[in-house]
Amino acid sequence: MPRVTEEHRTARRDQILSAAMRCVARDGFHKMTMANVIAESGLSAGAVYGYFKGKNDLIQAIARRAVGGFAADLDTLADGDDQVTLPGALEVVLARARGLTADSEGGLPRIAIHAWSEAARDDEVKEIVRTNIDSIIKSWARVLARARADGNLGPDGDLDQMARSMYSLMIGFALQGLILDDVDEESYLAGFTALLA
Repeated sequence: MPRVTEEHRTARRDQILSAAMRCVARDGFHKMTMANVIAESGLSAGAVYGYFKGKNDLIQAIARRAVGGFAADLDTLADGDDQVTLPGALEVVLARARGLTADSEGGLPRIAIHAWSEAARDDEVKEIVRTNIDSIIKSWARVLARARADGNLGPDGDLDQMARSMYSLMIGFALQGLILDDVDEESYLAGFTALLA
């Protein structure tokens, strides 16, 4: 029997995860079942369960895929050689959001809203979402500390409080983009820059 390559395993896992994300975007976490994901993926039950033990494993993987890159991008910015400004940092985050939205065929904002809604009623989902939010807020605090060190942020103000506000700007962009037809990165960033002025 031929050995399965790591590339094949990664592609199969991504196939299952993408199917789960489509199910969540369409029906929410509470209606997503393993049977739905199996049908959506076009794979056998054995194949799907070979990668994910159950629904909670899928929810964790979806959460990591949806927000993991934000923290990494912010950390890269904080550790880089270029001057860090708040508009520049927000621009990086909005570009990441655009890319993820395109990759998920527009489903990412809906998935995020479903995750927050489910977190209000399910403690396990709440812990998953909270862990991811905490990670992004910590990364924002690092970016803000770097902006302050670069002279692009005043010396006053608690970095954690400001990081939570920057996270809220991310959420606001996702929500407005889902509901309103006239929100884009450029206008959102222009509004933020004007506020700072």
